[in-house]
Amino acid sequence: MALTDTAIKQAKPQAKPYKLADERGLFLLVQPIGSKLWRFKYRFDGKEKLLALGKYPDVSLAAARKQRDAAREQLAADQDPGATKKAEKRARKIAAEHSFENIARAWWTMWKADRTEGTATAAIRALELHVFPKIGSRPISTIEPADVLDVLRPMEAKGITDMLKRTRARIGEVFIYAIANGIARSNPAEGLHKAVKAHTEQRRPALRAADLREFFIRLDAVRISMSVKHAIRLLVLTFVRPGELRCAQWPEFDLDAAIWTVPAERDRSRGLTGMKMREEHVVPLSRQAVDVLRELRDLAGGSDLLFPNRNGQGRPISDGTINSALRAMGYQAHEVTGHGFRATATGALLELGFRPDVIDRQLAHRERKQVFAAYSHHAQFMTERKAMMQAWADYLDTVQAGARIIPFPQVVNG
Repeated sequence: MALTDTAIKQAKPQAKPYKLADERGLFLLVQPIGSKLWRFKYRFDGKEKLLALGKYPDVSLAAARKQRDAAREQLAADQDPGATKKAEKRARKIAAEHSFENIARAWWTMWKADRTEGTATAAIRALELHVFPKIGSRPISTIEPADVLDVLRPMEAKGITDMLKRTRARIGEVFIYAIANGIARSNPAEGLHKAVKAHTEQRRPALRAADLREFFIRLDAVRISMSVKHAIRLLVLTFVRPGELRCAQWPEFDLDAAIWTVPAERDRSRGLTGMKMREEHVVPLSRQAVDVLRELRDLAGGSDLLFPNRNGQGRPISDGTINSALRAMGYQAHEVTGHGFRATATGALLELGFRPDVIDRQLAHRERKQVFAAYSHHAQFMTERKAMMQAWADYLDTVQAGARIIPFPQVVNG
């Protein structure tokens, strides 16, 4: 006789579990503690089995019968409903473990080992802000290009195309990691740069030659630490990237030979970054740069760093220190940044007649043309670069003295 809702509700617990039978293998198991559990009894491969269908009243009589009927259809198709249910449960668990956010965090843990703390933090923060809220909980294997576009469109609408470009790249790296680990089969971020507004690189703010005399007057007058003043002078004299200078260590310098060898890598656990292109770079030092370094060494206080952080812990000054000093000198962010001295030097040296490939080698730019790069990679142009760096320092001396200004146009991007 088939069960009714009334019979189920009136069923009382007893000292031992007992069954209330419905039809075609379905029954309700009433436990001594009062719980009522749906079970479906069936045979598969000659063995009697039970399939749990849920708890009453969470699963109604009608819902339990629907589950029973679905299980019977599986049996008719020569499928074990119990094994199917376990496989589905396992698949759901794997999908949850392989959510985009979980895989992204696993990628980030691996990826950040070769990055500075600031770069690593910015990368995961961008994913937390822009990506995880939309697709973080999704199984990574189910994400399509349209889903990634949904993440990118709000950034496009706000005009933050630089963040869009970086976020798309990060999403792509997560999928490449997933593919390499057998978790995903394709990268839905690939090719999407064609579907969104392209990011236009803007020139970094830089001074013109005509501005340099005023710059040095302000540098002499500003009330900042002497070591930061020396950092700015060295940045102008060497036109290396700010990170390459602020993380510099004394063992890299041979002042007698007037050579600074910037290593490809430094100790990232201390926040020290090496060369952007991860290739050792030699910087010839002018007499003026050596003089600044000798003065700076007297201020170093025994640290292996040229510019140790005043908070200690063996770390260098922060990446914002030089730009903050430039703001203290009265320059706005749109007028000049620490990186901009590379552009200033490039423009002046071109006007002074130095060859572009020599200047490029001093800037440690990577040659974009692969055929030329294959032959020019080991060309150091050291003799010309030494002469160029000394000419640049001498030129800066004449600028400070107000003797001569080269009227070159707006500098090129460095």
